[in-house]
Amino acid sequence: MYKHVWNKYLPIIRILIKRSLTADQTLAMNATDFERASAGRKAGYKFSLGFSNGRLNTPISTSPVAKDLLETLLQDEMVKECFTQNAFVLEMSPKFLLAIKVLPAEKEETKAALTDSPEVQEAH
Repeated sequence: MYKHVWNKYLPIIRILIKRSLTADQTLAMNATDFERASAGRKAGYKFSLGFSNGRLNTPISTSPVAKDLLETLLQDEMVKECFTQNAFVLEMSPKFLLAIKVLPAEKEETKAALTDSPEVQEAH
């Protein structure tokens, strides 16, 4: 139902996924695109999708909008590669704002925690 809408935005989303490696990104989308695709039915447009190690790590939303975005993203090789290398969260607000964030890697968090510990600081 929404795949054609997501395919329209996919080139922009791909760019924003790459840019999100340095800073969080947002994309304001046209509400009319989604309302037309829903054929007048009220649909829940708010959702959150989390990815790590190339897989969805959040429960799949019952929202057709979220399911179609997931399918569209996982058909794109560049996006799948990014999702394999980094942990991402994609969230859509009821105001049709898509936020794309990269989550810090667990390894980096562990390393930072170890480096900040008093024992390690005293050893340096």
